[in-house]
Amino acid sequence: MTRDTTAGADGGSYENHPARRLWAGIEPIHALVYFAPEVGDAATKAGLKGWFMGYFAGRAAPLGAIGPEAVGAMFFGFAPDKVARALPDAWSFASPREVLDSRLDAVDRALARALPAGADLTRLATLLEHAAGSCDFGARPLAAAWSGVRLPEDAHPRLRVWLAATVLREHRGDGHVFTAVDHGLDGLQASVTHAAAGLAPGERLLVSRGWTEKQWERALVELIGRGVLDTEGNLTEAGVALRASVEQSTNRLASAPIRALGEYAAEEAIALATPLARHLIDTEAVPVPNPIGVTRP
Repeated sequence: MTRDTTAGADGGSYENHPARRLWAGIEPIHALVYFAPEVGDAATKAGLKGWFMGYFAGRAAPLGAIGPEAVGAMFFGFAPDKVARALPDAWSFASPREVLDSRLDAVDRALARALPAGADLTRLATLLEHAAGSCDFGARPLAAAWSGVRLPEDAHPRLRVWLAATVLREHRGDGHVFTAVDHGLDGLQASVTHAAAGLAPGERLLVSRGWTEKQWERALVELIGRGVLDTEGNLTEAGVALRASVEQSTNRLASAPIRALGEYAAEEAIALATPLARHLIDTEAVPVPNPIGVTRP
């Protein structure tokens, strides 16, 4: 399948929106956390059992000892049973503070290994921190939680970049969730259209998100009935328009950091982040394709 880059109402692709281009530059930096062996090893040493327990606990740690219902709602695309196998059990092995501290330490080591040697990240850290600090966190619980994470004053700029990128991507992600819901998509249906747009292999999403084949097939039937997919599981014209509308709304809801930076500083941040993102993808530190749908910017 080809990737969906449908033109918006202004005649341009939604991928050309500065909020989208900033995400494309910073998402691989954040996403290293999901692929770096340092992070998985740290979760195991903290006492967590299995990769997905580390994933759910690590991403949710700033929220405290939270349960599966709230995490499932915020993470959106995962089957409830998948989340419930990790939470709240994770907190019996390690506290949220212990999980967060071990995760940040592991991310710092992973970045030191994976980013280009000698890269000066100070300016990018400053720009992204300013952007993240400008976010309105109303109805954005995951981003709000990560915005409360404090690093030591002597933290390396690479970790400052990662944390600010994390706040910004979760801010965008929270907005993406409620605009998908507003467009009538639940987490599974959103994943099915994600796969139908060619952004991630459907078979991989089905397994990694914990859905059964029966549940996936039911979502396909529902989307075919709505005219979003054709009988072969491809996006229809209406389906392409639906996804474009979701992405355009996501861009609009993620625009506050761009406005806070201003046009020139926003373009500077994108220009500084993009080579780092390309390096991580080109060296396969962040593999493509992946369930996130992030590609080489």
